[in-house]
Amino acid sequence: MELPSTVGRVPAHTADEINAQIQRQTEQSIGRCAAQGPDATSRRLRELDEEWDIERTLEANAATLSLVGLGLGTFVDRRFYALPAAVAGFLLQHALQGWCPPVPVFRRFGFRTQSEIEQERYALKALRGDFEGVSHSTGLTAYPDVEKATRAVRR
Repeated sequence: MELPSTVGRVPAHTADEINAQIQRQTEQSIGRCAAQGPDATSRRLRELDEEWDIERTLEANAATLSLVGLGLGTFVDRRFYALPAAVAGFLLQHALQGWCPPVPVFRRFGFRTQSEIEQERYALKALRGDFEGVSHSTGLTAYPDVEKATRAVRR
């Protein structure tokens, strides 16, 4: 069995119309920032720093459900121990395949992958001009440009 790439595994298991909706929303956000100028772009970049990607959302929800299941199993009925076991299985399935039962729900709510968030981030930075002065070079002379490039993407 071949495992999907880390970058493509969630979109590969998301309905095409949801992927398209997420892409449209990203493009609309970029367009609004481009129309409103550098201050809007800087604000949006700060918002992106705070955005939870689908991985973080899944982890937080899995941890919550596991703790609830452990508590209920300890204080109410041992059968509730099945909840953390099921959650662990779903997390393993997600790690391997990029899909588990909550993924379609979270994607419909607009949760994006880290890669999708980064696409918006770098598009905004490119529109703002963060990458000006960074040229493509080859050979040993490329090292000064590497420093410029890494400085530009840290902005």
